Amino acid sequence: MLIDHWPLAGLRLTTPRLELRLPADEELAGLADLAVAGVHPPDEMPFFVPWTDLPPAERARAVLQYHWRRRADWTADDWSLPFAVLLDGRVVGCQEIGARHFAVLRQTDSGSWLGAAHQGRGIGTEMRAAILHLAFAGLGAQEAISSAFVTNTASLRVSEKLGYEHDGIARHVVRDGRATDRRLRLSRARWDAHRTTPVTIEGLEPCLPLFGCLSSTPRA
Repeated sequence: MLIDHWPLAGLRLTTPRLELRLPADEELAGLADLAVAGVHPPDEMPFFVPWTDLPPAERARAVLQYHWRRRADWTADDWSLPFAVLLDGRVVGCQEIGARHFAVLRQTDSGSWLGAAHQGRGIGTEMRAAILHLAFAGLGAQEAISSAFVTNTASLRVSEKLGYEHDGIARHVVRDGRATDRRLRLSRARWDAHRTTPVTIEGLEPCLPLFGCLSSTPRA
């Protein structure tokens, strides 16, 4: 079975409304369809790499290739896991968690997107809370970092609700223009003080070596 060789296939995060897991092929196709339907208004660009500017067929294919590439390039020192986010059994978006040299740094980062039809319902906050629980309670992280352009008020509001603190800015060129990125950092203590969403983790133990963790990783 696939799970015997790739235990991440059995990893599940559940919240009161959502399930996060590695997407099966048809769910991956569903993510591609969501991306084609739209993720943000055309006059905005919340991503460093403007992949949503691609023509629809190329955009869909880019979603598939991105997920396949993340699996193929995985190492314990450099990993990134893009979960499919399911609401009532339907794919509504993608929530990613990643890290480099996690065994030493104990730090994760994240990124996400939601289909336009599913925005404004608190799903973004709930799915970020899920991967923060995985990071801190499951993997024993000490910090989580994130960032968003100053124009991406929805993402910044999610980070504020979950306890992130301002950690400086960076400048980027996006669509041939200047964009200001706001860096954010969440300590384990602030995560614990701000968490309100119950999260259940299933299937983590056999995955720990892939994350650069020992089986004795402390749980919260």
